[in-house]
Amino acid sequence: MADFFELHKPEHKVNYAARRKQVLVLAYMATAVLAVRAIDLHIVKKFFLQQKAQNQYVSKVVAPAYRGRILDRNGEVLAMSTPVKTVAVDTRQLKKEDEDKFSVIADKLNVAEQEISKWLTIAPNRHRYFYLKRRINPDLAEQVQQLKVSGIHFEDELKRFYPHGEVTGHLIGFTNIDDQGQEGLERAYQRSLQGVSGKKRVIQDGQGQIIKDIEHIVEPVDGTDLRLTIDNRIQYLAYRELQKAFLKHKAKTASLVVLNAKNGEILAAVNQPAFNPNNRKNIVASRYQNRVMVDTFEPGSTVKPFVVAAALQGKFIRPKDRFKTEGIYRLDGNVIKDARNYGVLSLGGAIKKSSNIALSKIALKMPPEYMWDSYRQLGFGISAGVGFPVEAAGSVMDFHGWNRFEQATLSFGYGMSASLLQLARAYTALADDGILHSVSLLSRQQDFDQQRVYSAETAKAVRTMMERVVSIDGTARKARVEGYRVAGKTGTVRKVNNGEYVENAYLSLFVGMAPASAPRFIIAVMIDEPSAGEYYGGAVAAPVFSAVMAGTLRTYAVSPDQEDSMPLLLTRK
Repeated sequence: MADFFELHKPEHKVNYAARRKQVLVLAYMATAVLAVRAIDLHIVKKFFLQQKAQNQYVSKVVAPAYRGRILDRNGEVLAMSTPVKTVAVDTRQLKKEDEDKFSVIADKLNVAEQEISKWLTIAPNRHRYFYLKRRINPDLAEQVQQLKVSGIHFEDELKRFYPHGEVTGHLIGFTNIDDQGQEGLERAYQRSLQGVSGKKRVIQDGQGQIIKDIEHIVEPVDGTDLRLTIDNRIQYLAYRELQKAFLKHKAKTASLVVLNAKNGEILAAVNQPAFNPNNRKNIVASRYQNRVMVDTFEPGSTVKPFVVAAALQGKFIRPKDRFKTEGIYRLDGNVIKDARNYGVLSLGGAIKKSSNIALSKIALKMPPEYMWDSYRQLGFGISAGVGFPVEAAGSVMDFHGWNRFEQATLSFGYGMSASLLQLARAYTALADDGILHSVSLLSRQQDFDQQRVYSAETAKAVRTMMERVVSIDGTARKARVEGYRVAGKTGTVRKVNNGEYVENAYLSLFVGMAPASAPRFIIAVMIDEPSAGEYYGGAVAAPVFSAVMAGTLRTYAVSPDQEDSMPLLLTRK
């Protein structure tokens, strides 16, 4: 037993007091280190750390959404949004020592230097945040950023860009500085084109430049693309030819529209004078108007084919009827004149020579209500409903108050008004064998609003009469298109000002279709106040029709239908 205790006797006792002292010393040392570190951070390195915090910080910013693109029928981009920078200033962060750089910034951004210098006078305790320059090129923003001026910040934004400028300006319209549609289709389809901005958390430097995206808090939702019926190839062709005529004839304005005769789709709509939506500085508001759709005028003789068609359809005249004209027709104390005495005219001759007298006599064979209703069925006095802002409805006098003279003048387009789009649309009833089409700027599979106005027999008969207008001795021989049969009608209308017709102020009109055997396209041309000498529709508007129709038929590879102009086929024996 004694041996056991000897073997297990402890060699030394644990000194707890010494260990307690060691722990306390270590704790005091750690506390001292932390205190020194705190003094270093809060006192010695305070300025350095503040500067570092200012130069890099986390913040929430708006994540802009892309506005929907506008495309032509083939996917060509007509309007798009591109990333740009906005330069802003926070006056609390400006420093006196950067003042010498203000003049450089003013010069680069084209801002008055006085505007920049006065920022330093703003009370330092007041937070003032200004936009210095909105939506500038990112390269220019980079030049300003390299100046490293405290208080100058940069924001990401999107700017609308129109690749085809003047060619599509009146149709597409434009947005304002806040990307809200102001004119044209940008305005009409604002709700679907505009996206919904999101939010994201980012790291920014002292100049407000985003260094790194951390996370998206709310994802942006881009706007919906808008695909049009417009064919930019035809749009450019129409723009070029209309501009030539506008300048040649020294006109006040000019307009042209191209329709698909089979479904009412608008392939082109152009106006002169033009404007560039990418640069609208010093351009008056009247230049923005799409006159094809918003301006109205008296359509003149271009409505004569409709009067003949309505009378034939209602059996108030017969295809072989003939009408005596002697140059002057006296009606209830008023006088209706032709350009000269055409003698006795058939229906085709009346349209070919554009006889006011013959058409007046045809009109007076119809009851007023029937004639008025025939115009309304064609869409006159009713908006075409294409969805364009401030689209015109035009007007037709109410039949209840007509006298015989007023009914007669309506047969050659006086006493009524229409837009060029309404006039072109009415011609679809003659082009598509009696079926009137609605018109559209948006792609669609089928025209559900089409309606029959004339029988196919009536439409074809009148179309054949209209072919004589472009014959060698017709009023519009300059509307001819080599290789194709063309049907159309001229109009030369005296303008009205303050309720009175103005001397030497005319509208020159031509509306036509081709190939006349089975029309594919309708083109309506209006030249307002040509002042270079010529003013008849056949001399001023018809050549524009010819050039645009020829190019359109080639673009769509439409086969010629005029046999005497087709090449001979050589065969080998």
